[in-house]
Amino acid sequence: MSHLKPLRLILMRHAKSDWGSPAQRDHERPLNSRGERSAAAMGDWLRAQGYLPDLVLCSDAVRTRETFAGLNLDTEVRFSPALYHASSDQMMGVLRSANAPCVLMIGHNPGIAEFAERLLSTEPAHERFFDYPTCATLVADFEVETWAEVRYGTGVPLAFVIPAEVMQA
Repeated sequence: MSHLKPLRLILMRHAKSDWGSPAQRDHERPLNSRGERSAAAMGDWLRAQGYLPDLVLCSDAVRTRETFAGLNLDTEVRFSPALYHASSDQMMGVLRSANAPCVLMIGHNPGIAEFAERLLSTEPAHERFFDYPTCATLVADFEVETWAEVRYGTGVPLAFVIPAEVMQA
């Protein structure tokens, strides 16, 4: 084991969005009321677990911005068009530019589920990990000094939760 304090990634899919206006552009879709409750619950869970990010890298879509707002975290945030419907490789590129010990990344499926799968050395024992439902959150550690050194298959999962579990607790 390394003597370094590992870098920590919190990988969250946006909360449930509103499909009530079919003509609305995908990028502009807001959260629905369930999504707002889920984001608040996940923020409470992050605080309760002590998983507090130093930096948030967030897609610039309305639903990801609203998810971040609902978490109620007093954290520096960078809204990035590059994370809107990003592939796992695009997400890795954004992550490698980070310069904080604990980073929360908020994005979209299918990219976020693929990114989570590719990052980890072992998958978490959770039946919803591979479909990565809305507001699902992975916490993983990496034994590296900088995010630029992160490689696929090296993340150690600490937790994977979905809003339904957190809201029952």
